[in-house]
Amino acid sequence: MTRCQPRIYGAEFSRKEIDDASSRGGLLSMEIEFNRDCNFNCIYCYARNGVSGKQELTAEEIRDVIDQAKKIGVKKVIILGGEPMLYPRIMEMIDFIKGLDIEIELFTNGTNITESLAKKLSEKGVVVVLKLNTSDEKLQDILAGRKGAYRQIHTALDNLKKAGYPGTVPMGISTVICRQNFNELVQLWEWLREQRISPYFEMITPQGKARENDGLSVASDKIRDLFFKLSEIDRGKYGYNWLPQPPLVGGQCLRHQFSCAVNAYGDVSPCVGVTIPVGNIREKKLADIIRDSEVIADIRNYKKLIKGPCSKCEKNDECYGCRGAAYQMTGDYLASDPLCWNNADKQDDIVRLPVNTAGLVPHKLPMLIVNRLLSVKERGSISEVEISKDTMFVSENGRLDEAAYPELIAQSIAAQDGFRKMRNGNGGSKGLLLGVKNMDILGTAHVGDKLQISVSKVAKYGGFGVIKGEIFRGDAIIARGEIKVWQDEK
Repeated sequence: MTRCQPRIYGAEFSRKEIDDASSRGGLLSMEIEFNRDCNFNCIYCYARNGVSGKQELTAEEIRDVIDQAKKIGVKKVIILGGEPMLYPRIMEMIDFIKGLDIEIELFTNGTNITESLAKKLSEKGVVVVLKLNTSDEKLQDILAGRKGAYRQIHTALDNLKKAGYPGTVPMGISTVICRQNFNELVQLWEWLREQRISPYFEMITPQGKARENDGLSVASDKIRDLFFKLSEIDRGKYGYNWLPQPPLVGGQCLRHQFSCAVNAYGDVSPCVGVTIPVGNIREKKLADIIRDSEVIADIRNYKKLIKGPCSKCEKNDECYGCRGAAYQMTGDYLASDPLCWNNADKQDDIVRLPVNTAGLVPHKLPMLIVNRLLSVKERGSISEVEISKDTMFVSENGRLDEAAYPELIAQSIAAQDGFRKMRNGNGGSKGLLLGVKNMDILGTAHVGDKLQISVSKVAKYGGFGVIKGEIFRGDAIIARGEIKVWQDEK
């Protein structure tokens, strides 16, 4: 009996390669968008067609970031979109990537896959992953949000087969698991296996358009039964042996240990599901972004930092659930995966932002001023305080004293650090406010006002850090400045 054939997001790399890449701050693969335009309007898509005011990467910028990726170990580039086959210089980019001796996996809805172009892709060794969710023409068109989608996909499939796929060059079919296609997925899986096409079946991450379409979701027990059924079929009928675990059928998603995503505007994120920009390639080198990112470092160190039920799971040597689902559903990339069937009865043990700051910072009432941690981002966060007459630093006339602003910034960064370290209910952050620099007071706050505090780490030297803070009342900034802190790194 054999292991499952190479799959996306990790099975093509050895555990040693993955561990080495993770420990040295390198990459083995990179997902990249060349463009955001798409001729489909898939009702489950994570992306939007274009972002107003943002300029897509030039061809020169794309080549440069791929070249940078090669230098830090990338062996495989996964081309996403938008629809990459609408990108006018797609073949030029494919030639460039292959010239660097990097493997290519191309996700496409079949646009422009003519017989001649399919032949070129085959000759260049491009692994094509065609998006197909159902054998029902009407349903495929509905899921794709475009009439004629089914026929376009099957025309592309026919042309790829004529070009020799799957032969010396593998190909795959990407399928989302949703309520509408659920009852035919076993049959579709077997059909793909018989065709020697790799089935890329994946749970939907609740983001983008999928968040707007609640009717797509499938109960976790049904998802579990499907995974185990397909595992049984693969083991008994096709000789592939794999352990069922979310979010990929027949494969592992350990991509955060060795991969990243670069969108069409140059923003780098851990993956398309963890939509936290950790840098932009127009402003910083890719190697520096990967090395300096706290978010990427945290996920790579998931065994020490992941929270809730996932931290105690017996499978966490080879699984940390879907980080995208965790982030989209809780606001915390280190939370347990709420969609994993093992967590179905443990939802109350999964912490979701916003959270109260009590226990995250060392202060107790009345010195505890900041009320809630709202969101966490790369090297920063946003917290909230509602000023009451009992709030420290409030004068008799109900005005918040200016001395409170550095303390608000300090408690906000402490809440962020305490939340990051929170595991199995044990949070908390110890630290000291060492100094204040360039504090500008631009407005006032009074009892009844609700303030938001945005903090970001400007510099860090061991346990010492420089924190930039901005305090808002609505859209108006009322204070900003920098503080110096020491935080216990344990």
